[in-house]
Amino acid sequence: MSDQRMEIWCAGEDWCPVTTTATLIGRKWHPVVIHRLLEKDRLGFNALKTEVDGVSSKVLSDTLDDLEDKEIIDRAVVSEKPFRVEYSLTEFGASLGPVIYAMAEWGMEHLQPPADDASSATDQ
Repeated sequence: MSDQRMEIWCAGEDWCPVTTTATLIGRKWHPVVIHRLLEKDRLGFNALKTEVDGVSSKVLSDTLDDLEDKEIIDRAVVSEKPFRVEYSLTEFGASLGPVIYAMAEWGMEHLQPPADDASSATDQ
């Protein structure tokens, strides 16, 4: 397990750990990328884009840059010709696994599938 520590930057000791965690994964695509890398181990950019359905290339690139800056993911150049990189979780990033899986479990328990258009039209 990683012994990396985050800097305490907030005043309230009881809420600072929650705020610190939320800062790391609180952006829309961050937990999705972390989840996909937990599930798939290593993915190239295009494979990640496929796995994270609905994200634009620009937003995915920005997300990966931010996660790399926060030392949650690692970017490795696999080949120069053709240029290819793979992303994987660092030990620090992998330590978010229980948080991400708890989010997924909560979502499975509490979210409802969207109503189909035919039944919702007759319900109104």
